[in-house]
Parts: sequence; C-alpha cells; structure tokens
Amino acid sequence: MLSWPAPLLPSVPGRGPALRLHDTARGEVVPTAPDTTARMYVCGITPYDATHLGHAATYLAFDLVNRVWRDLGHAVHYVQNVTDVDDPLFERADRDGEDWIVLGMRETALFREDMTALRVLPPEDYVGAVEAIPQIVAHVEDLQTAGLAYTLEDGTGDVYHDVSQAPGFGSESGYDEETMLRLSAERGGDPDRPGKRNRLDPLLWRGAREGEPSWPGPQGVAGRPGWHVECASIALGTVGMGFDVQAGGSDLVFPHHEFSAVHAEALTGTKPFAQAYVHAAMIGLDGEKMSKSRGNLVFVSRLRGDGVDPMAIRLALLSGHYRTDRAWTGDLLTAAQDRLATWREAVERESGAPAAPLLTTLRERLTDDLDSPGAIAAVDAWAAATLAGDTAPELEEQAPAVVRDAVDALLGIAL
Repeated sequence: MLSWPAPLLPSVPGRGPALRLHDTARGEVVPTAPDTTARMYVCGITPYDATHLGHAATYLAFDLVNRVWRDLGHAVHYVQNVTDVDDPLFERADRDGEDWIVLGMRETALFREDMTALRVLPPEDYVGAVEAIPQIVAHVEDLQTAGLAYTLEDGTGDVYHDVSQAPGFGSESGYDEETMLRLSAERGGDPDRPGKRNRLDPLLWRGAREGEPSWPGPQGVAGRPGWHVECASIALGTVGMGFDVQAGGSDLVFPHHEFSAVHAEALTGTKPFAQAYVHAAMIGLDGEKMSKSRGNLVFVSRLRGDGVDPMAIRLALLSGHYRTDRAWTGDLLTAAQDRLATWREAVERESGAPAAPLLTTLRERLTDDLDSPGAIAAVDAWAAATLAGDTAPELEEQAPAVVRDAVDALLGIAL
C-alpha cells in the first residue's frame, strides 16, 4: 500500500540521552534499547471516516518517538497497518450506499493527506489487511496444526484461538478477567457466543457470510481475517518478533494488543512480541472521548479546509502529554496559533538567545517519556528571551537557524 511523502528532516548538532517510554506491561517508564535500527509498529486506521484529532494525537505521539530515535542516530523501521476489511467499513458503506472498497480507498487517501500536512514521518511499510491475507491464512493454519486454534461446530467456519493454551495471557494489559470480558464486549469481541471453549477466545478467521467479501481461507474455508491476527501477521512479516515498541491508542491495550501478542507468541514459540507496549491517551470534546460512535469528531481535514495551519494543529495536540486524557477546545487552538506566531517571529531575528541550552533541554524533555509540554515550554522561554533582546550577536548569530532546525527535527513543527 502506498505511504505518504517524507518531510525533510534537518540535522541538529549533538546527541541526547536514551529514550525512555512508559511500558503498559510493566507499568513504569523504561529505557528503550534499540539496535542500530529501531523497530516500531503503530496500529493504523480502519478507513470508514476521516482522520479525527484523536487519531492525529496518537500518530503525532509516535512520530516523536521516530524523530527522537533518528536524532539519537538510529535508523527506524516503522510499520503501520490499515484495517481495510472490517465490520465498521462494511456498515458505513451499506449505510451510504457505497462500495466498501471505494470508501476505504478514499478515506485512506485522505488520511495520507492529513499525515502529510501534519508532517508525520511515513512508515517504511504501510500494509493493508487485504494484501496481508495470504500470510494471515498461513498463520491461522499453523495455529490449527499446532492444536492452538479450533473451528466452531455451528457450520459458520469461524476459527478461534484457544487462550487457555497461552502462557502469560493477560500480562500485557494486566487486567483481571472481569475487566477483560467487559472490554471484549465493548470493543468488538464476542464473549457470549455459544460454542467457544473460553469466553475470551479471540476470532482468527470469520467464515464467509452472504453479502460480505471473502477470500480463500485456512483449510479451504472462505472468509476474512480477525482483527488481532492481522496486526500479528503484518508485524511478524516486517519488523519481526521482539521489536522495540508496539504502539497505539489506550483503547487498544485490550483486547487488540493483548491478543496480537498472544497470536505472535504462539506462532513463534518465543516472547515477547514487543519489548515495550506504549499507549497514547484519548482526546475529548465536551467532556467525552472523541470517537466515531459518539459522533463528536473534529476532523483534521475540516480544520485544514477552514484554513487552520496544520502546524498549529500539531502544536495544540503536542501541548498536552501523550499519556494524559485531554480536551480539544477553541482556546487550545488559539493558544497554539499565538505560540506558533511567536516562535516564527523569534526565528526570523538575525540573532537570538543561546541555542545550545535549548537543544539540551529539548532532548532531555522528549527522551523523558515524550514530555512535549516541557519541550514546548523550553522553546517558549527561548523565544521570549530572543524577542526581549537577550542575545549575544557576536556569538549567537546562528541561533535562530539552529532553533528552527531543532524544532523541526524534534517536534516536527516547521517554522
């Protein structure tokens, strides 16, 4: 699948400390320790609607991870999927009388435009579920052959993973069974379906149904893949087992990331699926989580269409910490627009406040679990000092240009 174009990434002098991130599985901030190439898998969109600010906040958070690793000298193998075959896509297409393929292609194209405008570094592998089906089928067959998966006896052809044979199941989320059952029911699972061995067993393959697309499947049973095995298969085929960061929104902790890990670890016989599971918090509007089901979405494309500078959108979303649930408001955007104007005015000066202390602080804040509010505050202080005339022209003539490059490279904001 086609990704989007990469923005230029300036080189900034110096190096920062190792990146530390909050690992959901361990419940604490831990250092990342990539090899020469850092590996990250970020779960992507189901393309049945435009990119809303909750999506954007998630992808901006992990864009910071990508940028910090690159600043540390790592190459980055970044993978993102597109769940371009799933119930919400079919339901929206049916509602609007539209072909589900056309809908998915259009919304994926719009997502690419939004990511380009927000200057998100593109994934090296951008993989749709449909193009991964042959690999998914092979993996489901492997689990069946190993006796780790079973087919329901109701004639549907549906295949489930037997989690009773998954040592350590639940270790990624840390949730108890009651919580897992509740979240499974809320987030696309089917804990009350008759015939399952365990209420939490996840769907691997859905047998063909009338009116739904299907593909040749495991052991000749036509159908389509389950959600969690999609990401497990794509990750194994790209970044491989034991990659550095599995990332996504906090609503993916369970069931999606838990079950993706279960599938991959069963397929390979090794642990862990990922070295760290990192999750971004939710963006709210009017006191509620921003989501398609609630119909309270603010779309990136709509803001862009209204003439809002994408850099102001990016700055507004980064002004809160990625692990903190927060609200989108008009005041937040106004503050970001004012801040952006101030920064741009400061970097246009012929000389500025010393750049070296700012670079040190930027790196310290971002490598400390992506403290973007702290990084932004540091740029605010530099801009204020520069505009107040706190400069040393004979020493700091290049400071504004260095700061412009640093804000671009590390925060992704073009000044």
